Amino acid sequence: MSLYCATGDVKSDLLPQLQDLLAESLAKLGPRNRVLAVPPDQSRIHSRSGDLTRYAWEYYGDRLQAVLPALGTHAAMRPDQIARMFGAMPQELFHVHDWRTDIETLGEVPAEFIHEQSEGKLNYSWPAQVNRLIVHGGFDLILSIGQVVPHEVIGMANYNKNILVGTGGRDSINRSHYLGAVYGMERIMGRAENPVRNLLNYAANRYLRHLPIVYVLTVIGRTADDCLAVRGLFIGDDAECFHRAAALSLKVNFETMDAPMHKAVVYLDPHEFHSTWLGNKAVYRTRMALADGADLIILAPGVKEFGEDRDIDALIRKYGYRGTPATLEAVNVNADLASDLSAAAHLIHGSSEGRFTIRLCPGHLSREEVEGVGFEYGDLKTMLTRYSPQVLHYGYNRVDGEEIFFIPNPGLGLWAYRGKLGERTA
Repeated sequence: MSLYCATGDVKSDLLPQLQDLLAESLAKLGPRNRVLAVPPDQSRIHSRSGDLTRYAWEYYGDRLQAVLPALGTHAAMRPDQIARMFGAMPQELFHVHDWRTDIETLGEVPAEFIHEQSEGKLNYSWPAQVNRLIVHGGFDLILSIGQVVPHEVIGMANYNKNILVGTGGRDSINRSHYLGAVYGMERIMGRAENPVRNLLNYAANRYLRHLPIVYVLTVIGRTADDCLAVRGLFIGDDAECFHRAAALSLKVNFETMDAPMHKAVVYLDPHEFHSTWLGNKAVYRTRMALADGADLIILAPGVKEFGEDRDIDALIRKYGYRGTPATLEAVNVNADLASDLSAAAHLIHGSSEGRFTIRLCPGHLSREEVEGVGFEYGDLKTMLTRYSPQVLHYGYNRVDGEEIFFIPNPGLGLWAYRGKLGERTA
């Protein structure tokens, strides 16, 4: 087991060195003749994974044989999205992961382990599933590329999640997401070790060891002038690179507030966020910082749907973001939701549990659609005039005499009030 690169700190900006650092690490691996890159999709464009994938292609040339974006349940990337994220790479290198059909089951985590990790709440086993290309492509190197950042399902994003969930199948995605939701999102976010990560580690240790996976992990931070910097780069083939990245990410991406927010305005970049499935990061990442009775306003000019997948979109419209008790009851009595537990988990994650108001201001959804899923509706044009992303700066602003906290991209961090952190249990 090896660590090939571990560099950066809270003040670093490694962007000018990124290509050289990757090349130096790849050289340590020795000759490789058939390489697969597994980066995220456009919903993680700020991770610099697009640049790193392109740098790997420039290093290996035609020995980089394929790119498999870790879509999970997200929609396939369009050619223009590929070009925007990855630059001048041949589009024929890119493969589409179909989470319903294009999978291989490598083994199974027993129900007893899930039962223990869920504190007795769940009683199902978990299949370790990956895209068939990973298993049958004959690759002598699989570069799993991505960003480590606080995450609502897995505590800290990436590492083996990129393979086991990002290229996973229906059951592996559904059941892992539901485990996290039932255990409690606020008990998981920002923690490198938690029941969902323990599940993936169990599977990886037993079912991925034969695969030549090397993890390439970034930590991205915001500068004082609201630009983005690469604070860290960690490359290795075991957990050490992940734990080092997670430790830095907590320092870079986890903002602890001395007082709770009473009004937060979150902007969703239309190039990145087209659905609440992705855009509800505005809810997940701010919930621990919001006061009881607070207002969360989500400016979402690109949002046109709830689910990235047609069937999941229909489930969200049917059941809505009604809170944990209502969702658990719906799972118990409705076969359609019980058969799609990632959708059920998403409904739990996207609810305020009645504690604060969520006002969605979408570019392409009607008032009826928004209110139908349990959110309040805001007129986008009106709200963009009042809370202009071009005028507001990250953090506290005063608008018409009112104090608001502005977040230009919720995917880059996690916010929590100190008092709320005290409520989290192990």
